[in-house]
Amino acid sequence: MSRDRAALGAFLRSRRDRLTPSQAGIEPFPGARRVPGLRREELAVLAGLSPDYYSRLEQGRQANISDEVLDALARALRLDEVEHAHLRDLAAPTPRHRAATTAHAMQRPDPGLLRLMHTLDHVPVLLLGHRGTVLARNALLTEVLGRPLEPGTSFVRYMFQDPAARERIVNWAEFASATVATMRRETARRPHDNRLAALMAELRSGDDDVARWWDDHTVRDYTSVAKHIQHPAAGPLSFDIEIVCAPHEPDQRLVVYTAQPDSPTARVLPILASWNTARAAAS
Repeated sequence: MSRDRAALGAFLRSRRDRLTPSQAGIEPFPGARRVPGLRREELAVLAGLSPDYYSRLEQGRQANISDEVLDALARALRLDEVEHAHLRDLAAPTPRHRAATTAHAMQRPDPGLLRLMHTLDHVPVLLLGHRGTVLARNALLTEVLGRPLEPGTSFVRYMFQDPAARERIVNWAEFASATVATMRRETARRPHDNRLAALMAELRSGDDDVARWWDDHTVRDYTSVAKHIQHPAAGPLSFDIEIVCAPHEPDQRLVVYTAQPDSPTARVLPILASWNTARAAAS
């Protein structure tokens, strides 16, 4: 079975396992149950498919899958918008020749996003490319996270391999699990990006949390989340993370750490910026 079809089957099984017959609004089929959620036959009936056809889908033996079938499965499994898009990507992956070209192309920061980052120098800002690669960041981001995160480094590696991430990010588990869900979503968009696959395989083998979150097949797009930082000098900082995308650069995202006006975090940010400026002038 190809890697693409194996991923499709695993995702379908994971969503089937989380949905019970009562949640799906049907009577359980008779007989002993060996699965926590829906049986294959129950899902097939819900989606208007034959049990044999659905079995071929889940086992990776169905080459072509229509949009109508995918939509029916999404309704039956009660997938949200991101999960539905993920299902479509798994069923119709990017052609190999196009993926091979984009997977190894050098990522260059979008000029418009860079200009916006420099305009927002009063808050921490990070520009990420695909695979969570750091394309740019401002000085205040370095001050808040306590790491330089130079362009070309991996924000995903920082999250899981740098002890400072767990020390500074108070809600690390929430933020880290969202990072894994985002990377799983990206692997479906870029199914033949071997560097991305190798990165996630390495992290899964070296971190039980990554492996557990990866295996539950949760998927997310980059979304706005809260982030709580414990700064060694400034104390607790609270941010709402907002994501800005350029329409012509869908793989690049400007991650902006916003603070409520007149909040303790907003009041301390200018002080952190002055510390950074003083250090830069002294070096």
